[in-house]
Amino acid sequence: MFAIPGKSPVTITPAAEKHIARLMASKSASGLRIGLKKGGCAGMEYTMELAQTASPGDEVVEQGDARVLIAPTAQMYLFGTEIDYENGMLESGFKFRNPNVTDACGCGESVSFALPGAKA
Repeated sequence: MFAIPGKSPVTITPAAEKHIARLMASKSASGLRIGLKKGGCAGMEYTMELAQTASPGDEVVEQGDARVLIAPTAQMYLFGTEIDYENGMLESGFKFRNPNVTDACGCGESVSFALPGAKA
């Protein structure tokens, strides 16, 4: 929907690709749907769920055995995002390196974006 021909709307690191593929296989899912919802200190939170099928309007990004489905309402906010998966001593999980984020809460659970058409 917000794609540039020949350019993926998001990039997936090898670590994220491996983890997504493992999640999909463990639940016999056809993809990992990523979206946004209102909430958190900064205003928006990322959502993730394993999906059995792509919904109408989903942007589908496939890499190796991994498939990411981007919900239509999140596409313009996620364009240019790198999806990574990090294992750490205290926590492990997906990390979104999103160039569209203008602010984030201290815990990193929620983000905010500039309004479309607003000047930074």
